[in-house]
Amino acid sequence: MGRRIASELGMRLLILIAAFALASCSPQGTEDAQSPTTEAPVAAHGQLEEFQLPSSNIGCAYIPAGGTAVYRSPDGRAELQCDRVAPTYVRIIMSETGPARVQTDVSDAPCCAGETVAYGQSWSRGPFTCQSAEAGLTCSNSDGHALFLSRDRAESR
Repeated sequence: MGRRIASELGMRLLILIAAFALASCSPQGTEDAQSPTTEAPVAAHGQLEEFQLPSSNIGCAYIPAGGTAVYRSPDGRAELQCDRVAPTYVRIIMSETGPARVQTDVSDAPCCAGETVAYGQSWSRGPFTCQSAEAGLTCSNSDGHALFLSRDRAESR
């Protein structure tokens, strides 16, 4: 069990390092203020993609089906990992099917990076659609399960 946890932590750290390397090399795009959905390009197969809310307190990492060079979801399907920094660090992990899992004991805290999804806009990749709002972040997967993450709540719906 301890080796599995250490392995998962090592994988998350490698994902974080890869994300920072990609972010530092990627040009920042501009957002169309008229568009309700972000227009960032879809991640290439095998590439991690991240986004955050304007508060920089909530952010998500999208892992495509099949995983990346350094991380593969337990079921090999696409995965969305959303983190909240304050008031306590929490992570919600959602596969493309089934309910999300809330984790309150998170030892790696890499939040938040990537494009900023303005309040009132949505973000969509693969089987996931997320709505950014001042009240918090709501994301759903292809079979209708959802997560909600805000300063006050972290829940699977």
